[in-house]
Amino acid sequence: MTIIIYHNPACGTSRNTLAMIRQSGEEPEVIEYLKTPPSRATLVDLLTRMGIRPRELLRQKGTPYAELDLGNVKKTDDELIDSMMEHPILINRPIVVTPLGVKLCRPSEVVLDLLSNTDIGDFTKEDGEVVPARKKAR
Repeated sequence: MTIIIYHNPACGTSRNTLAMIRQSGEEPEVIEYLKTPPSRATLVDLLTRMGIRPRELLRQKGTPYAELDLGNVKKTDDELIDSMMEHPILINRPIVVTPLGVKLCRPSEVVLDLLSNTDIGDFTKEDGEVVPARKKAR
């Protein structure tokens, strides 16, 4: 199974998601999107496949969100995408792509909906929160 994670190694949720994928027995293609941002076409495709609008993918904390007035409801989807292309830190993470779908994995255990092997046992996040084992037949 091919898995891609748009990852920020400085983000705990992203690190937890990557660890859960690896614990499932898969080694994903890791794209550090701050170093290698997706093209506009790829970003639009990801949004379409996730079934969300650009505003739902915007990250506010630790970004130029306020300075760029991105909370302004008059901003169009194209303007929001333009801002994400110019400032990739505005793209929330991690985004995971598998044959089972594409999702923004916040919280990190959302990734289990995208894995063929969800039998990873109990998983302890970096902050100590335990995600109980989940077995799902596929």
